[in-house]
Amino acid sequence: MRRNNNSPRRVGGAFKRSETPARNYKVTEPSELLLFLLNKLSNQGRNSVKSLLSHGQVSVDDKIEKAYNYSLQPGQTVTVRKDKTAEAPPLIGLKILHEDEDLIVVHKDAGLLSIASAQETELTAYRQLTAHVRASDPGSRIFVLHRLDRDTSGVMMFAKSERIQQTMQNGWKDIVHERSYVALVEGSVKKAEGTVSSWLKESATLKMYSSPYPNDGQHAVTHYKLLQASRGYSLLEVRLETGRKNQIRVHMQDIGHPIVGDKKYGSRTKPIGRLGLHARVLAFTHPSTGKLMRFETEIPKTFMNVFRDPAPK
Repeated sequence: MRRNNNSPRRVGGAFKRSETPARNYKVTEPSELLLFLLNKLSNQGRNSVKSLLSHGQVSVDDKIEKAYNYSLQPGQTVTVRKDKTAEAPPLIGLKILHEDEDLIVVHKDAGLLSIASAQETELTAYRQLTAHVRASDPGSRIFVLHRLDRDTSGVMMFAKSERIQQTMQNGWKDIVHERSYVALVEGSVKKAEGTVSSWLKESATLKMYSSPYPNDGQHAVTHYKLLQASRGYSLLEVRLETGRKNQIRVHMQDIGHPIVGDKKYGSRTKPIGRLGLHARVLAFTHPSTGKLMRFETEIPKTFMNVFRDPAPK
């Protein structure tokens, strides 16, 4: 069947119209990208060619490339499109710490959902990052690796392919070396460090709790170390051995020191106007390169401010 020139064609999972065909150029000798384009597009001025690069209209072997001095090698294919790449919308409550072909590591602010359910339409980290990757390639997708509660801030990551998602999740215990948080909790924690181990279950009202019976639910282990304390509050470094839903929040309630602002799990105070939980460190072995990646963020200033204020009455 003959295709109509104006009918849509599928490109990388998305549909584009073919009225603005791309031009392909085969690389036959080593060259820098800008020089190569100036030679091939001799009818266009230098500024015009630079504009093509800056607007994401040039790709090398199907990957958008904007660097003027990108090193081309024989056998590669340079593609020039007439249509401009859509600009990625600004990120709200989200900052990209690292991005490569396989992963995106971000810092999420408190108050932003990681991913919404099918019924929810509000802004999420997942939706924003999907728009971000599709700005340069309409067929791109992202895949969830782990989540942070809406009111928890800090480091989290997403995969950029289903293959990487499966590799990471199947080998999570070996690939992820460190996931540590800081938790601002109520009261003065007396022990310098400790471990909480319990079996977590979910109630009919979707609240997690520690079962009083062994092997009843999902096993959860949380390690904590005291960083600072006053009469009213304590700052803890918390390290996850397992990653269960609301694990830290339940375990802090279990030891009698609920996280501030966490009314659902027993908190009576809200000194910082948000949940006092921050994902501070994420360290893992890159699934493709084997390189150790480590991301550490600052303790939120609001967590520290409570130690300068008088203790609550």
